[in-house]
Amino acid sequence: MHNFLLEYLFNGEPRRHVLEVKQAHLAEHEAALHLLELHVGDAENGLVMPPADATPEQIVQQAEVVGITQVRMVKQTV
Repeated sequence: MHNFLLEYLFNGEPRRHVLEVKQAHLAEHEAALHLLELHVGDAENGLVMPPADATPEQIVQQAEVVGITQVRMVKQTV
């Protein structure tokens, strides 16, 4: 497993989150999708989440719509 520190802004406030994944590389849209699930995944309105066939660009755009911006991933070594 690989750990990534996600540093980002949520509604303008700096946040950090550690994400553990199987793959050695994490794309920006994968990090954004995880953060969407973290912040709004349990929202009553399912329209907040991007559709299953969304492109990487659409996922990042949807994250920005709900206030998740400036996502930066730092791989952590153990």
